[in-house]
Amino acid sequence: MGRGNDELGYVLIRSFIHTVLTLEPLPDTIIFYNTGVKLTVKDSDVIDDLRQLEKAGVAILICGTCTNYFGILNELGAGVISNMYDIASTMAAAGRLITP
Repeated sequence: MGRGNDELGYVLIRSFIHTVLTLEPLPDTIIFYNTGVKLTVKDSDVIDDLRQLEKAGVAILICGTCTNYFGILNELGAGVISNMYDIASTMAAAGRLITP
């Protein structure tokens, strides 16, 4: 999350995702790309939170190119594989974007 210290960024993104569970209303969609896709794997520290968000109706979109690049396609524990068209369309149609 952000730029700078990677360890601090990981602590912050875990806290951010956990906090999203308490928002009202919940976001419609959360998009994971670049190294963020690693947060969606089965043994991720935030996988339980992501699964709860999915159960609450939040769409979890995961960049397919990114999962292929990191070789984690078969390790996903939440969300659906998406493509850049769907990611860009979702972002363009959003009333507002939150970028951690």
